[in-house]
Amino acid sequence: MIQGTSQVDFEAALQDPQAFFAEPQDVANDPQLSREEKLAILRRWEQDALRLSASESEGMGGGEENKLGRVKQALQMVREEHS
Repeated sequence: MIQGTSQVDFEAALQDPQAFFAEPQDVANDPQLSREEKLAILRRWEQDALRLSASESEGMGGGEENKLGRVKQALQMVREEHS
């Protein structure tokens, strides 16, 4: 977690996952989030990464790292945990 709090503000993390988590794996490993919360945050991060990827392909990248592959891995991990 980037912020120093032990409790994640789910609504805020849902709006901007990268403000709360350095890596998608951090979402998957957070013991305080429910499976549904993890999936929601990671799906949002996935949407953001897809938008970034589309912008980069059009030559409009902002220089930030695209973590789409890592987001997909974390999503898969959360899905497999409880199946």
